[in-house]
Amino acid sequence: MKQDMNLENRSGRNEFFPEDSFKSWGDYGKAFMKTPFRLKDRMFTRSKDYMEIVEMKARSSHQMKKTLSWWDLIWFGIGAVVGSGIFVLTGLEAREEAGPAVVLSYVVSGTAALLSVFCYTEFAVEIPVAGGSFAYLRVELGDFVAFIAAGNILLEYVIGAAAVARSWTSYFATLCNKNPDDFRIIVHKMNPDYGHLDPIAVVALVAIAILAIFSTKASSVFNKIATILHLFVIVFIIVVGLINANPENYSSFAPFGTRGIFKASAVLFFAYIGFDAVSTMAEETKNPGRDIPIGLVGSMVIITFIYCLLASTLCLMQNYKTVDINAPFSVAFSSIGWGWAKYIVALGALKGMTTVLLVNVVGASRYLTHISRTHMMPPWFALVHEKTGTPLNATIAMVISTAMVAFFTDLRILSNLLSISTLFIFMLVAVGILVRRYYSTGITTKENQIKLIVCVVLIIGSSCGMSGYRAMSDGWIGWAVTAPLWLLGTGGVWFLVPEVKKPKVWGVPLVPWLPSFSIAINIFLLGSIDKDSYIRFGIWSGILLIYYVLIGLHASYDASKEVESRHCMAQYVDKEIKNVEEECKKLEVGQLAKEEELGTKV
Repeated sequence: MKQDMNLENRSGRNEFFPEDSFKSWGDYGKAFMKTPFRLKDRMFTRSKDYMEIVEMKARSSHQMKKTLSWWDLIWFGIGAVVGSGIFVLTGLEAREEAGPAVVLSYVVSGTAALLSVFCYTEFAVEIPVAGGSFAYLRVELGDFVAFIAAGNILLEYVIGAAAVARSWTSYFATLCNKNPDDFRIIVHKMNPDYGHLDPIAVVALVAIAILAIFSTKASSVFNKIATILHLFVIVFIIVVGLINANPENYSSFAPFGTRGIFKASAVLFFAYIGFDAVSTMAEETKNPGRDIPIGLVGSMVIITFIYCLLASTLCLMQNYKTVDINAPFSVAFSSIGWGWAKYIVALGALKGMTTVLLVNVVGASRYLTHISRTHMMPPWFALVHEKTGTPLNATIAMVISTAMVAFFTDLRILSNLLSISTLFIFMLVAVGILVRRYYSTGITTKENQIKLIVCVVLIIGSSCGMSGYRAMSDGWIGWAVTAPLWLLGTGGVWFLVPEVKKPKVWGVPLVPWLPSFSIAINIFLLGSIDKDSYIRFGIWSGILLIYYVLIGLHASYDASKEVESRHCMAQYVDKEIKNVEEECKKLEVGQLAKEEELGTKV
């Protein structure tokens, strides 16, 4: 009986950790002793396009259904992005950081987002899988960098959905003519940043998860309907708001100076987060080469235009000093005597946040699915349900994690921490584009490899210098040093390193300048985020490293060696089959020669 229980427990463990390193404590001990060797192997191992597109997908038991067109992706893009960022953070940043110049903050963060969209689009077309930036970085920067990015990607999605869910409660309260805290459980003995418990946010997340699990196509249809209604509300806000505009509210346009504009833009980058979730749907897209560029770039241009109009309208309707930080647009309509309109605004905001939650849950589960295919996370999360064609386990896991964060944590903490993770990942993706275009194993010479490394280090270092100098000083001396260094690094790639790989279907324009500028602006915005957020980011990165060294490293190492062994065996078998075929041909030729010889004699 006891033996049967042990076998049962071992079987359960092997379903979650099926790798050789986890068969027993003895095996794990041996594997752990090889950590330095395995870490070196994973740091310098790069995946291949074929591995991500074919081998990794095969580990999910069943294929995801290809049901999406470019039209679906545009609506997913708008639905994924236009939500709590614009309807909540606009008021917060206008009042505390930027004033009416918050519209310029949206221009800056929108430019950074658009540059990242170009980088994402090339990768998504070339490597159309559910892994998004994780898969792209595995191919170009190796397993270790990809894992660090993966942890931050998952953090980005958990925090992003949690922030939107809490904002959902705020606008739901407005719709019910209540204060948001009326729907929250206040625990006075806890820190206020974590003591306002939000059960409504949890209920909203669970409802969205059920739809995401049911069908990707059904999610797309729901997203289209909700987004269309949402856009009607946005048009209503802009038209009625501009009719009631008071130009005097713009008399003090940038009360906090340029520093406030950039500081706000770093936080408002949160308002653009979500488009990367669209890239994770590449695996479910009918024609990735055509549909992804149209869907991603088209939706981002539309979104930036909408955000600038909404931000301008808010600050023209109401003085930035009196803007409400919880539900700014609803309260703004009350201030001009249109109290009834706040219900329309709140309903539109709720629809927008619902679609953001939906696309977030869909995107997060696809990321976790592909990460688990590599065994960096347990492969149990990579399973795709046979009937629905959706990653059931990954969706449930991400929603539970998100609900726990949303239940406890304040929006401001979430938005700052989210911006760090997102900007960091977008910077890495831009670096990945440079590596993809200018480095190829076996083709790039050692000399050109060194040139590329020096130039990329120069680009990143000068960008960090500009960001740090801007955070500490309003002078120009630092710019006079760092900006030429950035130009030198980018120009060095352009003039000194030959391009070895061109995209087959769609590529980033103006390479290396556009990816380099994306690196610079993302790092620049990182310099505007507060110290406490960096401390939380550091703690999370430390947790990731501990998990990787103890579990992820050994699991992914075993999985990769198993694939290599299988490929070697397949190559050996193919070679033996060819040898046998050649021997058979020789025998046939010999036999025919003998028969001809005998025939001639006869």
